[in-house]
Amino acid sequence: MNQPKDRAPAPVIVARANHPISRSMISSSALKVLYRLKDAGYQAFLVGGCVRDILIGIEPKDFDVATDASPEEVRRLFRNCRLIGRRFRLAHIRYGQQIIEVATFRAAGDPIDPDADDTDDEPAPEPVSADRVHDDSGRLLRDNRYGTVDQDVWRRDFSCNALYYNIEDFSIWDYVGGVADVKSRTLRLIGDAETRYREDPVRMLRAVRFQAKLGFTLHEGTREPISRLASLLDSIPPARLLDEFQKLFLAGFGRRAFELLVLHRLLEHLFPATAAYLAQEPDGMAARLIRAGLANTDRRVAEDRAVTPMFLFAVLLFGPVSAAAQPRFEAGSQAGQAIAEAVDQVVAEQNRRIGIPKRFSIPMREMLALQPRFHRREGRRALAFVSHPRFRAAYDFLLLRVEAGGEDPAIGRWWTEIQALPPDEQQKRVGAEAGQAGQTAGAGRRRRRRGGRRRKAPATEG
Repeated sequence: MNQPKDRAPAPVIVARANHPISRSMISSSALKVLYRLKDAGYQAFLVGGCVRDILIGIEPKDFDVATDASPEEVRRLFRNCRLIGRRFRLAHIRYGQQIIEVATFRAAGDPIDPDADDTDDEPAPEPVSADRVHDDSGRLLRDNRYGTVDQDVWRRDFSCNALYYNIEDFSIWDYVGGVADVKSRTLRLIGDAETRYREDPVRMLRAVRFQAKLGFTLHEGTREPISRLASLLDSIPPARLLDEFQKLFLAGFGRRAFELLVLHRLLEHLFPATAAYLAQEPDGMAARLIRAGLANTDRRVAEDRAVTPMFLFAVLLFGPVSAAAQPRFEAGSQAGQAIAEAVDQVVAEQNRRIGIPKRFSIPMREMLALQPRFHRREGRRALAFVSHPRFRAAYDFLLLRVEAGGEDPAIGRWWTEIQALPPDEQQKRVGAEAGQAGQTAGAGRRRRRRGGRRRKAPATEG
């Protein structure tokens, strides 16, 4: 029972006594939405990842609702509702900082996933006559044909995401064996896998994301087409791939996601320059830096500390940036300038696949261009560097380079120690470094004034 049909067979209904989901596990905002829809005479189900996560013991971050109410009917019921989406019209109902997403059941036919991952967060346009539009490759561009819950199930992507929790009697409706797949931790596409990937190539990235996040195993039929169809990702808009990048790498399982992207030959379609660099040096410093950086980000997420895409872009692109900077070094460019120009070159190429906004690329450029300054450890310029706005990010990146074997550990220790000293001790430390540097310089040449001109000797008294 894994092929789309106009109407599905009756679902397997798992009674409340036979599953672990209780209302205490559901956010109060989601319950308000479910009950208001039910009381207005509509069907209302929790659906998707929130049901799956509760079944495997994970606390859901988001709660999605499916209903037979149209988006306009949902908006009339909720004053705090906003309709969004050009590809798929959805209702967003806001309670403080939480948004409950409500999707209307979609009709059968060409299957498509109505989840928010495939939606742009823009106000929905007025209804148009063409409610389902594909491009030449089979990718669905717009779909707003509504139906019943029996049809809607075939529009979901994976069986584990196609479980419906019914607020009417607290049962779970399972049309496609999702409960069994959750128990066996199997990730299985609904319908023909190649068709589903062609409809939306981003599903290949979603498969990797769920595999990394949940520890599920890809069903053979779901896994096999990925490497063959990976090039379909090249047609996905860079802005949409940026969103997928953040979901893959900023949710606490980035290291595992990276390894799976490599395994399924998807990395070369997201970061082509990085994949080419790693193919030449699979165990080199850049590869170690990526793994260390992703592991560090995963730890920060687990500790509920701030993370930024800027830092991860620097980690993932450092190999290509280094390669692009090298000829500039050899041509005599100043180190920081060579790195900054290399970043501009690499980012311009990367933007063809994943669009990197300037709010990330500009700070990344500054952070990487600062790396040579860590070799200057004397005088007031060293102390001034500590107060630079990008110092902390640059310092964290330095420590990653040390961990990856790309920098002298003594340099990392020195900058760690100098930050911990009181101001007077800092002055003494950089003064001693300056004295040692001056003795070394004086042994080989005379000191010159800034600008290169020697001071003129005073006239002899007569």
